[in-house]
Amino acid sequence: MEKSIEDIWKEGFLKKEALVAPKINNLYSQKSIHIIDKFKKMYKINLIAIIVFSFIFLILSFFMGIPIMGIIFFVTLSVLVYINKPLLKDLKNIEKGENSYQYLKAFNQWLQKLFAINKRISTFLYPIIFMSFLLGFWFKDAKGMFLGDRILNNIYVEFPNTIIIFGLPLIGVFMIVLILGLLSFFGARIYQWDFNIVYGRILKKLEELMSDIESLNE
Repeated sequence: MEKSIEDIWKEGFLKKEALVAPKINNLYSQKSIHIIDKFKKMYKINLIAIIVFSFIFLILSFFMGIPIMGIIFFVTLSVLVYINKPLLKDLKNIEKGENSYQYLKAFNQWLQKLFAINKRISTFLYPIIFMSFLLGFWFKDAKGMFLGDRILNNIYVEFPNTIIIFGLPLIGVFMIVLILGLLSFFGARIYQWDFNIVYGRILKKLEELMSDIESLNE
């Protein structure tokens, strides 16, 4: 979106003295409420979907022989939902107010809080998810031996001069640390990208509504 939602909010709109008529105020107020209510439903469904998915994956991970991955994945996503659940409650408690300006302003404040919290979480979330996959497959049984140990044995045979650190090839340790660092550094951006995929269409409609309101005041 070329013009960020928060910029539009800061400019101010839908003030009583700037509207053409009370009927228009009521019309845009109803539209604003409808769009934000739709966002609330999607946000709630998304949290439920995360829990259901992580629980199903936890069960499947035992059948797939990667229980460590399933456990870490389930615990991590459960903590994510636990942190976001109070935010959902705060969203539901936002007062619609006398006009959509106050309602949208309150929603914007909540949205900024959501971004701030989840962007911080994302610096840890994506590295943890990566490690859950790595550990899951590392300790997967491969004919009586962990898959990771089998891979290491093959490396030692093929490359006997491999430099070892912490029981792992130096290049492997370097790659793991690099990936973890990148995921942590770009975690906030990945979250923003993921958020736009899920909620971008609704926020786009909200932005278009704001643009319509602004055009009335020109």
